[in-house]
Amino acid sequence: MEGGSMRGLFTAGVIDVFLENNIEFDGSIGVSAGAAFGCNYKSRQNGRVLRYTKRYCNYWKFCSFRSWLVTGDIFGAKFCYYDIPMELDVFDGETFMNNPMDFYLVATDISTGKPVYHKMDDYRGDNIEWLRASASMPGLSRPVKIGDSMYLDGGTADSIPLEFLQKKGYERNVVILTQPEGFVKEPLKALPLLRLVTHKYPAIAKALEARPAMYNAQTAYVKECEDKGSVLVIRPSEPLNIKSKVKDPNELQRVYDLGRKAAEDKLEELKAFLDV
Repeated sequence: MEGGSMRGLFTAGVIDVFLENNIEFDGSIGVSAGAAFGCNYKSRQNGRVLRYTKRYCNYWKFCSFRSWLVTGDIFGAKFCYYDIPMELDVFDGETFMNNPMDFYLVATDISTGKPVYHKMDDYRGDNIEWLRASASMPGLSRPVKIGDSMYLDGGTADSIPLEFLQKKGYERNVVILTQPEGFVKEPLKALPLLRLVTHKYPAIAKALEARPAMYNAQTAYVKECEDKGSVLVIRPSEPLNIKSKVKDPNELQRVYDLGRKAAEDKLEELKAFLDV
C-alpha cells in the first residue's frame, strides 16, 4: 500500500471493498499513509479511515501548519496516534492481533537513509511509534526515536516495497498505488529547502535527492511484474489532485470513492488472480 498523505484515502476505499468482499491475504505492507491507514485492514474496521479523517480534518491538532509550529509535526503526533485510536475512534487492537495476516511497515533510518522494515503484531508500545515513524514526512515532522535509532517517512527510502514481500516468499501480490499509470516523479523543486531543514541528517537529504530515480525504477518494476501476470495493480485512472492538508470533507470522500470504484472495477479480476 503506497503512501501519499491524503492520497491514502484512495487506498482506504480499496481496502474497504476488500473487507466487504472477504478478500484476505497472508501478508501486507504499508508505507507512510499506506501504513497509517492500511493497519485498519488488519483490524477489519471498514469505514474507519474515512470516518475519522472527515470528522477531524478541520481540527488543528489533526493536521495544520499550526500543529507543525507548535509541536513540530504537521500531523499532530499525540492527537493522531494516541487520542483518536485510544479514545475518539477506537482502533480494534484485539482484532488486529488475532488476524493472522502479517502486517509490515517501512520507515527510514535517519542515520543511514536506508529502509527499515518492521513487522507490526500489536498496537501497543513501540508499535504505535513505528506507525508514526513510517508516516513522518521529512521537514514537516520530527524524527521518531525508537530504541537507539531515529526514523522518518518510509517512502523516503522505499516507496513501493513490492520486492520486500517477494523476497519474503509472497508470490501473488496486489499493489495499491496512489498515482496513475505513467506517472513520473520529477526532482523535488523544494529540495534546497528540504536540505536546509534536514541539514542535521545528511543521509535523509541524500535519500530525498535520490528518491525520484528510486520511485520511477520501482514503478517500472511494478509494471514489469504486472505485465508478466505475477502482480495485480489497483491504481487511480488519473491524478487524484488532492493536497496533503485537506479541510474539505467532500474532497476526502471524493478520493475515497475513487478508490472504491477502482477496486470494484477490478473485483472479478482480483478474485481470479487470487483464486478465491
